[in-house]
Amino acid sequence: MPKGYWIARVDVRDPEGYKDYVAAAKLAFDRFGVKFLARGGEHEKAEGPGRARNVIIEFESFAAAHDCYHSPEYQRAVAIRQKVADGEIVLVEGV
Repeated sequence: MPKGYWIARVDVRDPEGYKDYVAAAKLAFDRFGVKFLARGGEHEKAEGPGRARNVIIEFESFAAAHDCYHSPEYQRAVAIRQKVADGEIVLVEGV
């Protein structure tokens, strides 16, 4: 079964408030056993406008990636993140 991934691109407006998002999201991430493949760090905008923070998260399957995003734990984190950051999250199936 192919893995599932989140690809997130984020511009954080309030770094202190973003810490609350990270703490809330950890509950969902622990529940679904995620693996962070990229989390911030150095990056290069090769095409398009880009974002300051880029994250790639691996899940056991696409269904797990979907279920984590839509879980009550992560939706509580989303409510926090949307107040302190702008960005996109795409869920994709691996090959």
